[in-house]
Amino acid sequence: MTLKIGVIGTGAIGREHIKRISKKLAGAEIVAVTDVNQQLAKQVVEQFQLNAIAYPDDKTLIANENVDAVLVTSWGPAHKGSVLKAIEHGKYVFCEKPLATTAEDCMEIINAEINYGKRLVQVGFMRRYDKGYVQMKEAIDQKIIGEPLMIRCAHRNVSVDENYTTDMAVVDTLIHEIDILHWLVNDDYQSVQVFYPKKTRNALETLRDPQIFLIETRSGIAITAEVFVNCKYGYDIQCEIIGEEGIVKLPEVPSIVVRKDAQLGVNLLTDWKDRFVDAYDIEIQDFIDSVSEKGEPQGPTSWDGYIAAVTADVCVKAQQSGQKEEIILGEKPDFYKNLQQA
Repeated sequence: MTLKIGVIGTGAIGREHIKRISKKLAGAEIVAVTDVNQQLAKQVVEQFQLNAIAYPDDKTLIANENVDAVLVTSWGPAHKGSVLKAIEHGKYVFCEKPLATTAEDCMEIINAEINYGKRLVQVGFMRRYDKGYVQMKEAIDQKIIGEPLMIRCAHRNVSVDENYTTDMAVVDTLIHEIDILHWLVNDDYQSVQVFYPKKTRNALETLRDPQIFLIETRSGIAITAEVFVNCKYGYDIQCEIIGEEGIVKLPEVPSIVVRKDAQLGVNLLTDWKDRFVDAYDIEIQDFIDSVSEKGEPQGPTSWDGYIAAVTADVCVKAQQSGQKEEIILGEKPDFYKNLQQA
């Protein structure tokens, strides 16, 4: 079976996924695209030589019987509407983060999926498919270091553009740590507090950078998460989990070692797409295979998208208040319990 996919949003990440599906991955083809910029959608069809139709909007694309599944790679505030339309038509949907921009909208998607009676939605948290994080997850689940007690992690970017704001350190950056740490230790968050160290001179006046988030889980795991988006030296993702009997640490990205001019060194990545390119490939291939072979996606669920949204909202609140803020999640619906998940 060849899964026929429609792509909603042909910007940077949409084009990346179109390229990997049409050039690298197996079992699927792009048959439809749409974008608010119709000319851009048509250009993408020509650029990748797709046997696809450029539709005027997401509604007509989703309703077409030739489309089995949709990739939602549009602007974040537009995600909710497209996902709900896909569920209404019984179409599988891979939605890049965020699932929706508010927790309330995520819950609306959850209720729609539950009412439909079948799992249709996967959220694009690609780090769960990164080989380093997968190895860490296996070590934690096997109790190699005993129970996790503390986590130290960092998310550093070379720089950000002038439109990047202090709250985006949560909703665009920390959001990945929010999902991956919850997945690694399988423990809901309980509270968060934000501290602002000495500000880097490389940040714009309107941006607080760096930031440190102190997060506590329900079982008492203490997390220190650093976000530093003008670090200048490279794109650097770090994660270390300290357990009762040992430590597991995210491996460095492999790179050649150079000895030259009386120096010893390795090259560092500067682009997030290069750091997680393999994870993106594995993620989308898993979506294709799971839908084709098992009849439903196996990756991050709508509930995972809701957890991320609730936690992010409270992190932003803590940024503004300077106080420890409580993170309150509702009871996980039975629909999402005991799922086979990546």
